[in-house]
Amino acid sequence: MSAINQSSHDSFSGRLASAMKSKGYKQVDIINLAEKQNIKLGKSHISQYVSGKTVPRPDMVHFLASVLEVDEEWLINGTNNDSQITAVPSDVSQKSIVTTGGSNMREFKKSQKLNNVLYDVRGPVVDEAARMEAAGMQVLKLNIGNPAPFGFRTPDEVIYDMRQQLTECEGYSASKGLFSARKAIMQYAQLKNIPNVDIEDIYTGNGVSELIQLSMSALLDSGDEVLVPSPDYPLWTACVTLAGGTAVHYICDESAEWYPDMDDIRKKVNENTKAIVLINPNNPTGALYPKEVLMDIVKIARENNLIIFSDEIYDRLIMDEEEHVSIASLAPDLFCITFSGLSKSHMIAGYRIGWMILSGNKKIAHDYIQGLNMLSNMRLCSNVPAQSIVQTALGGHQSVRDYIVPGGRIYEQREYIYKALNDIPGITAVKPKAAFYIFPKIDVKKFNITNDEQFALDLLREKKILIIHGGGFNWAEPDHFRVVYLPRIEVLEESMGKLTDFLESYRQ
Repeated sequence: MSAINQSSHDSFSGRLASAMKSKGYKQVDIINLAEKQNIKLGKSHISQYVSGKTVPRPDMVHFLASVLEVDEEWLINGTNNDSQITAVPSDVSQKSIVTTGGSNMREFKKSQKLNNVLYDVRGPVVDEAARMEAAGMQVLKLNIGNPAPFGFRTPDEVIYDMRQQLTECEGYSASKGLFSARKAIMQYAQLKNIPNVDIEDIYTGNGVSELIQLSMSALLDSGDEVLVPSPDYPLWTACVTLAGGTAVHYICDESAEWYPDMDDIRKKVNENTKAIVLINPNNPTGALYPKEVLMDIVKIARENNLIIFSDEIYDRLIMDEEEHVSIASLAPDLFCITFSGLSKSHMIAGYRIGWMILSGNKKIAHDYIQGLNMLSNMRLCSNVPAQSIVQTALGGHQSVRDYIVPGGRIYEQREYIYKALNDIPGITAVKPKAAFYIFPKIDVKKFNITNDEQFALDLLREKKILIIHGGGFNWAEPDHFRVVYLPRIEVLEESMGKLTDFLESYRQ
């Protein structure tokens, strides 16, 4: 045991930093330990404690002293010279040692690759909502695009066909997927005018999420950069990071219908940039990019020899008689990978069936494609029963169209939420043209908001409404949040009434 030198630390933040260093803990480790004990501690909170901006409440001091194995009185006031912590041997600086019964045991910690990964769509605010539900409270969830809880049902024909084929889906399929599924996807690619695609260019996956991770892992080495939109669907940033690359966020401009800022993209391209990610239609903004915007992105990709990754999972949820254009159709000379699936367009999020389509100039990506095949083979195959209904879903009646026209649920709910949010003093929103998300802006000066995660937590605890703060989508400022407008209008009316009431007196 080695005593902490009190004289060198005359502030709470200094003593906290010293104790963390002695234990070999980073801020993210403290957050994870809090999570295990069902204690709510956000990234911004621990950062403020370490930087000296704030001092925690007594219950939080008690928790910190406990996990850091220091005296509580010393940590908060700097008194009690007897406080000690366990010294970490220099030869195990990357390992954590726990003393139990007089013997040292190694504590296994998560990979440091996760330090810069977030997925707040299912993060700390959602954890707090789960705790509240476990305590018997009813929470209105406007946080995740899961259609089923809001009465959107899978088409009967899809369910019937899956049942009929279950006995034929007991074994593994080819690693890329069933022939029938890939053939249907290939024909869909032809309808979208995606060039140079044959059946071997189609890969099925357990949702698009699996294929994003696979595609990043096969491509990136340490030091490689990928341009990712901000705001983004956070899985993209996470997968780039886990693959060893760096996600460089380009700005989408709220004042220009949330379209990508081309000047910002050009400034952020360098010799380490390998690819650019496009999310169109966009999550979380609901933006739909016109052909002119896509052509500008193609031009930048062409000038800088970039791969284009286009996430188009919402391409069949387009409103206002707008048309979705697949960017791959505009770039036959570039290597493109287009991602889509059935979870949103066919309201079958739980079935987990997505795909990616390789197109364009595949010669320049020959070695990369070998890597994709290797990783695809390693996971054997995607969910075979879900693959079995791709042909039915893509070839039959597209029931989602009934939802996205005037009088349809998604259309009318979009109309309501857009007006309702803009009617709230201090809130403005751009009207989404696709998907079922809206990304409103908060007047941070009016409400004195400096921490958007805290805003989401306060709304949850007071009004039992669950949203995701803008930081959860890698948006840098604390001035946005995402609303999922899948609930029926009467439910949305109730939630907007509560939000209005909450903001009348809210100040952070």
